[in-house]
Amino acid sequence: MAAEVAEVAAAETDLVTRTEARRQESSSALDPKERAKRGQYFTPAPAADFIASLARLDGAASIRLLDPGAGAGSLTASVVSRILREHPQAQINVTVCENDPQLHKTLSATLEDCASTAQAAGGRVETTLVKDDFITWATEDAGLFGEDRGPFDLVVMNPPYKKLAANSRERRAVAAACTETSNLYSAFMALGIHLLAPSGQLVAITPRSFANGPYFRPFRKYLLDRMHIDRVHLFESRNKVFADTDVLQENVIFSATRTDTSDRGSIIVSSSHSYGGVIRSRSVEYSEMVNPEDGEHFIHISADEEDAQLAATHANLPATLTQIDCQVSTGRVVDFRSKEHLRADPEEGTVPLIYPLHMRNGGIYWPVPGAKKNNAIMLTPDTHKMTFPSGYYVVVKRLSSKEEKRRVVATVFDPEVTPGPRIGFENHVNVFHRAGAGLPKDVARGLCFWLNSTLLDRLIRRFSGHTQVNATDLRSLRYPSEAQLQAIGGEWIEDGWPDQEKLDDLVERHLELEETVSSGEA
Repeated sequence: MAAEVAEVAAAETDLVTRTEARRQESSSALDPKERAKRGQYFTPAPAADFIASLARLDGAASIRLLDPGAGAGSLTASVVSRILREHPQAQINVTVCENDPQLHKTLSATLEDCASTAQAAGGRVETTLVKDDFITWATEDAGLFGEDRGPFDLVVMNPPYKKLAANSRERRAVAAACTETSNLYSAFMALGIHLLAPSGQLVAITPRSFANGPYFRPFRKYLLDRMHIDRVHLFESRNKVFADTDVLQENVIFSATRTDTSDRGSIIVSSSHSYGGVIRSRSVEYSEMVNPEDGEHFIHISADEEDAQLAATHANLPATLTQIDCQVSTGRVVDFRSKEHLRADPEEGTVPLIYPLHMRNGGIYWPVPGAKKNNAIMLTPDTHKMTFPSGYYVVVKRLSSKEEKRRVVATVFDPEVTPGPRIGFENHVNVFHRAGAGLPKDVARGLCFWLNSTLLDRLIRRFSGHTQVNATDLRSLRYPSEAQLQAIGGEWIEDGWPDQEKLDDLVERHLELEETVSSGEA
């Protein structure tokens, strides 16, 4: 008996090994540009095995499995291997979707391998290969004699990562079937949820960016209304997992169960450097990850106890943006729509136009002669509404590179340094203002210090997995009180910008957060 078990285990290992060899061969044969166009990121065997380990297989005598965007079949092979190892006589019905014709031969070989391995173990695998786009297959009417669309007991996926145009066929189809969403990966997840049986499970590896930001709000609501999140595993960046790509995108693996109740229990949160690293895990209350009163439905993923301490620190900050009488908006000037009004350099009738290139060391350096971007915009009745009156503003870059030390880069627009009756802020910056006008000088300066602090950087990185800083993200944060901001701003250095350590000391001193801040890394 022991010899038979060992033989079955060896056969399952061979299945994964053979599939990995096929994956590597396919990966090297395909054109990288075509892969990028399709948003393809194949799943290495160790990552596939880890994902498969999260599947719930209690009583899995019979299971219906869906793998959309299956690629070479790595995830399917790992899941089938695990099922056969734990339930050798299981009856498994596998449906895989793949629209890349170059992968159909490889994927067919993997499915045949799954079936023969199961047969040798005394089980059975029936397979269906859908040689079509998953979104099309999942949303179009199957007809009286069409292919079965579920429901499925288990959906596993490493979906493609690519933006969906607002007027695209795919985006309209997903919205009609379940929810509005802006990326292929969240579209695949939404349809996977849509096709799940009651108590069915979704296990996926995806970019972390769906957890916050305005573009994924409808998808988050759809997910959280229908699924109980069972576990979330956090990786540092996509290139730690998908080593054969150049994508720098933070990733999560998560498992969730389809439920019709509103009850939400605790969630296991784990983290590692990569799929082969040491795993640290802990249990958190659902309300720690998803605030029931948050209309944005942000999903706060705290990797460890230090992150949990950060969450508590954030919750204890005294004010919301509204309570300090501030608003934040995206810059109103969209340059490609206003070309006729833009000027390379200041001239009569123009006002300053501020781009990210003008932001440095807490201040605005304007104009920048010879810059690729314009320095000014004509002030006309048409452009007046695009501009702000002269005053003190805090300006934040909307985009930061992965290599920048801080996710949030903020500066003060000082009307004494950059004079003019009005100011234009370009669409690649966010602007803090007070009812469309400037802020009190010391409040603006204190807010700038706070936004550039290490603590704020750690807070925003805690729930944001992408390098874009949206106005919605900034609105969701809590802030020091107005009195605290004034006190911090009162220590503004007129002739220089403090180094990070001095800036953090200044913020700590006024907020009495020494213990919390010093426990982190700058």
